[in-house]
Amino acid sequence: MSPAELAQAQLLAYNAKDLEAFVACYSEDVRVWRKPGEPPSLQGREAFRESYRNGPFAQPQVQAEIAQRIVMGNTVIDHELVHGRGGDQPQQVAAIYRCRNGLIAEVHFLSPD
Repeated sequence: MSPAELAQAQLLAYNAKDLEAFVACYSEDVRVWRKPGEPPSLQGREAFRESYRNGPFAQPQVQAEIAQRIVMGNTVIDHELVHGRGGDQPQQVAAIYRCRNGLIAEVHFLSPD
């Protein structure tokens, strides 16, 4: 899959709460940052799987939509609106997906706060 297709496939799996299809879009050694912050907040597919299993995938009301997507080579930048995390307004998040060898290898999340 292309980087744009990977970003879309993981979004569809996220909203369907299909954990295995979601995790299959990511490399075995995926690293996730929640900026600002160093080092990565998650590293490795198993830690990634457990974080999502116990987080958004345990909350069926949480859904994400793409407000804007930019594709630059192997990088996809999504401006996401995440609904269902409390409050009437969606949470805004920028997600930067760096792809290698047909999978998402790095994710950087930025929030407006």
